Amino acid sequence: MPYGSVRLATTARREPVTAVTMAKPTVGFVGLGGMGRGMAANLLRAGFSVQVWNRSPDPVKALVAQGAVAAADLTEVFANEVVVSMVADDRAVEALLHDPALLAGARATLHINMATVSLPLARRAVELHAEHGLGYLSAPVLGRTEVAEAGRLNILAAGPDQLLERAEPLFAAMGQRTWRFGSEPHQANAAKISANFLLACAIESLAEASSLAEANGVAATDLIELLTNTVFPGPVYGGYGAMVAERRYEPAGFRLALGLKDVGLALEAGAEQHVPLPFGSVLRDAFLDAIAHGDADRDWSAVAEVSRRRAGLD
Repeated sequence: MPYGSVRLATTARREPVTAVTMAKPTVGFVGLGGMGRGMAANLLRAGFSVQVWNRSPDPVKALVAQGAVAAADLTEVFANEVVVSMVADDRAVEALLHDPALLAGARATLHINMATVSLPLARRAVELHAEHGLGYLSAPVLGRTEVAEAGRLNILAAGPDQLLERAEPLFAAMGQRTWRFGSEPHQANAAKISANFLLACAIESLAEASSLAEANGVAATDLIELLTNTVFPGPVYGGYGAMVAERRYEPAGFRLALGLKDVGLALEAGAEQHVPLPFGSVLRDAFLDAIAHGDADRDWSAVAEVSRRRAGLD
């Protein structure tokens, strides 16, 4: 799985990084969806100078009202010392951020990709950025939108130590803890994909157990109250268990369509390393079923409705 480190290229056009810029670099932020808005706002609150760009204008206006500067295009974003991106998937990363002309003209010296992306994309990103003298880190996060807004994310980071140290003040502004997973950026993505796979498994198991109880006359809310106060305490079973039992899927903290994407990433990563994930196929089909029934934009816990339909509870 690990592969050789790529030596970062240097060019005459880049200024040396000083202690001042390490502490408070100017930041370009790309992607102001549900997660990115809160993350960028926390950078502003921590005193960073932040320039923002998003494909739709309304989130930009909201951040400008909080003190950010609007970027006319991605070239302006990459004129900052550090770029942070939080976009939806591999396709968006490739389309927006992997343009060789954009990277060749960048004044930035570090790009921190905080999205959940595939392992092959993370590997390609390291090589592409190195060709143009940019450092690259993977730093996906654990936490829903309300956690991002509160600056309480858990950040899963990987890359060269010197780059991680440089990024730490930004991580501290956006999260409660940074977990390091190695010197190769794709290792952080592997950890995040594994974590999301486990979360999806937990939601599916909650859905099936709740359907079994309800089919036999037991209120799902009563079952979840028992489980989360005894054998399964904690935020995952407590939070998602309540949503499943109450069929409360809106507003979406994490869209079901993105859940399907992450299950697919887990299956892809497993196939690459010959790691069987038999339950992954079950999850993929359940998420596809949910999307076919119109639940793509609901919270990913809405996959529980698939179990209910199969049990004839509707």
